[in-house]
Amino acid sequence: MAKIKWGMGVDYVSGLLGARPKKGQMHSDHTNVLLATHRVAATTNPNCTRVYMVGEYNRSTDPSAKELKIRSRFTEVGNAVRLRAKDLMQINADQAAFLAQRDLPNGKKTMKAYLWSVCGAEYDQQHGN
Repeated sequence: MAKIKWGMGVDYVSGLLGARPKKGQMHSDHTNVLLATHRVAATTNPNCTRVYMVGEYNRSTDPSAKELKIRSRFTEVGNAVRLRAKDLMQINADQAAFLAQRDLPNGKKTMKAYLWSVCGAEYDQQHGN
């Protein structure tokens, strides 16, 4: 449900404004739902709250070949990350490599981000990207 912070009037509203859709409804048949977001970044812009009506969505075009390729890469790399994270033969080496690169300027700050980077590079190398 929505989170409301009270102050002098209403300070901000964030979250779903109404009943939460049943499991599987939000993205399967896109029920109508009112969604509010509140940004808490340091800014001089006073318009930090946005409200969206998420309703039924029907795609008007088929996915392009490029989009299907991107989806396929995401699926393949995600599966590789999941398997590599459980591979007992590589865990120690991956952890050592992660710790060695973590504090570098372009280093990945989480193990999962590191594995996505490594597996993504392997996928790109195998598929000539």
